[in-house]
Amino acid sequence: MAPPRSKKRKPSFRRLLKTSNVKLDNKLKNRQFKKESTDKKHRKEQKKLRAAIKDAVLKTPLPLERYKKRPEDEEEEEFVESLPMDMMEEDDLEQIKAMAQKASFLTRDLSSSGPVHAKKRKGEQQGPESYEKMPRKMQLTEEKEVIHLLPIKDKIRGLIPQSMEKPEDEAMPGPALTPQEQLKLRTQKLTNRKLRIASLGSDILSDPTTNIKKLKELRAMLMETDPYVAVTVRKLVMVSLMEVFKDIVPSYRIRPLTETEKASKVKKETQQLREFEEGLVSQYKFYLENLEQTVKDWKQKKRKRSEAVSLQSYRGLAEVAIRCICELLVALPHFNFHNNIIVTVVPLMNDPVKRVSDMCCEAVKKLLKQDKQGHAALGTVKVISGLVKSRNYDVRPELLKVLLCLRIKEVEVKKDTDDTAPKKKFMNYKDKKKNLSRMQRKWKKAEEKLEKELLEAEASESKDKKLKLHTETLNIVFLIYFRILKKAQKSILLPSVLEGLAKFAHLINLEFFDDLLNVLQHLIQSGDLTYRESLHCIQTAFNILSGQGDVLNIDPLNFYSHLYKTLLKLNAGASNDDISIVLRCLDVMLTKRRKQVTLQRALAFVKRLSTLSLHTLPNATVGILASNRTLMHTFPKCDILLDNEAQGSGVFLPELDEPEYCNPQNTALWELHTLKRHYHPVVRRFATHLCAGAPSEGSGALIDPQTSNLTFNLYSMKSQLLLLQLFYKYLYNPRVCYMVMKILEKSKEIQARKKILLRINISLHWN
Repeated sequence: MAPPRSKKRKPSFRRLLKTSNVKLDNKLKNRQFKKESTDKKHRKEQKKLRAAIKDAVLKTPLPLERYKKRPEDEEEEEFVESLPMDMMEEDDLEQIKAMAQKASFLTRDLSSSGPVHAKKRKGEQQGPESYEKMPRKMQLTEEKEVIHLLPIKDKIRGLIPQSMEKPEDEAMPGPALTPQEQLKLRTQKLTNRKLRIASLGSDILSDPTTNIKKLKELRAMLMETDPYVAVTVRKLVMVSLMEVFKDIVPSYRIRPLTETEKASKVKKETQQLREFEEGLVSQYKFYLENLEQTVKDWKQKKRKRSEAVSLQSYRGLAEVAIRCICELLVALPHFNFHNNIIVTVVPLMNDPVKRVSDMCCEAVKKLLKQDKQGHAALGTVKVISGLVKSRNYDVRPELLKVLLCLRIKEVEVKKDTDDTAPKKKFMNYKDKKKNLSRMQRKWKKAEEKLEKELLEAEASESKDKKLKLHTETLNIVFLIYFRILKKAQKSILLPSVLEGLAKFAHLINLEFFDDLLNVLQHLIQSGDLTYRESLHCIQTAFNILSGQGDVLNIDPLNFYSHLYKTLLKLNAGASNDDISIVLRCLDVMLTKRRKQVTLQRALAFVKRLSTLSLHTLPNATVGILASNRTLMHTFPKCDILLDNEAQGSGVFLPELDEPEYCNPQNTALWELHTLKRHYHPVVRRFATHLCAGAPSEGSGALIDPQTSNLTFNLYSMKSQLLLLQLFYKYLYNPRVCYMVMKILEKSKEIQARKKILLRINISLHWN
């Protein structure tokens, strides 16, 4: 029977050729590997040889210690010598001779019979006698640093290593300089450094593409080691590099090149642009790392080995570095490493040094105010959320007040420029049939269809992307607020949380309304809040109800009662600044919810506000009277308070805290007659206007009526102090002084007050 035929195919010639090439490559690799291992082994042997020669040169043999023999040992030796040699067997004699040859008489105890190089067991311990018999090592000469030279080859001894002692640098101390000479030397060095910085900066700005390598030279000056000018030069280089980067950085983000793009051949101009972009990104990265390392050294109180900068000077260096980082955060939000800058700046907002914290907070506020797309805002909010959670809500309130600068509400209201742009007109069927052939009409139809799809995709993509970023940002903001309301209600962050909720409450999802209103009501009833915090709670609740919450059938009577009860806590002292929050609350509680507010409630608030206006500052009084004017226009039947006759039964109960049951229709606004004799002219004018029934036309009408909040801000003490400061600051400028005096003279007119800030800016520009 024939053997079974093998099913394996015979390899083709091409496969055999391919296999042989693989084998040849493997053999070559093995040969190279063996050569490298042999060279490595040879280098190790040479290193061991040099170390052995060095030890042999440095170490000298120590003399043997001699001990006096004890009488017992002398007797034992005499007894052994007296024994005949023929009593020992030949095998024992050979073993003794072998042991003698292996013994080390310098380090071994001859009384022991164990092997020379045997290792100790774990349980064995050496007694004090063994330590006493071991020789002491004494360092006879100090070891000096040795420089190894090239070896010498001899026919007999082979390679002979050569070495020499490293010479010591003995610098001759120069003559001591006087303070005047030191100052002169420092001024000269500093002038040279400034000229060098200016020269490099001007070269880079004149032609960034060609002189991009000079950025490295300028950045190397950050490592200035001269102790006379090190601090000043480093500060100057930091600021100079910041300004240079702000000027030469392009308006787009530079991405790294792929391997295919690097291997492809391009034009000379394109290659030069690539080199410029690559060098710019690398130098910008190194510059940011230097700034960050300077801040870390200050925080960790590290001192560099060069000791060119003292530990006390590191704070000034760190503040300049932080300022540069903040400037780049605001100026280059589109460029590379912007997220890294955010990660560096946000923790510094919680810094215990107030100057550093304020600097970083202002930079982040500017960033959020100018961010239109939402990328920078989203990155900042994410880092803030992580920081608040990691610190267990133990952060500064300014960290959360920054979130009030988010432009989400304004950007959502604005229409995109793509929506307002005129749409492209396409040809109708008659025009196509008249001007185009059949094939052209077919191509034109396909082209128009593609253009329509592209336009729709671009518009929907930009709008959807923006809305998506804003939604994600708001979700993180509300997550921060809700965590603090749930876990840290007694934290110092609560006022900032309530203020933020009051601003963004109309954007909260409808499903959270019930829980949030219950939490706010519980906070007010607990009595642990300050007056301003309770006002923010009320404002938040009514912002919710005035937005998407108007579909809910909820009567927030407790919030009305709480505000009515606490209105009289305001006065002309520290709480005068809370008037602006009260006026906003009244607007959203009464004016915007006019259909849900009863006449009794409106009358009670008008009467309570008139009583409050008697003991506040003039700007607060004007704001309250403007609010009363708005309420009298919103609820026309409030003019019954201008009549002395009682309406209905009952007596007005001013001490009752419930606005619905205090019988406000049976009282009158007698406070207006008192305010007509007020020392402030605008208060007198408003009181006279309200006594006449707040007419919109005629002799009793106001010249330029404003809202309550606007009048409160226009007539505040801050604006008057600003005018006085401006007057004294530009006392020797006759044009500015004349303008300020004219403004003060015409301050009785609301229209003049409205233009104060504009005129101040003009005067500053003139000066």
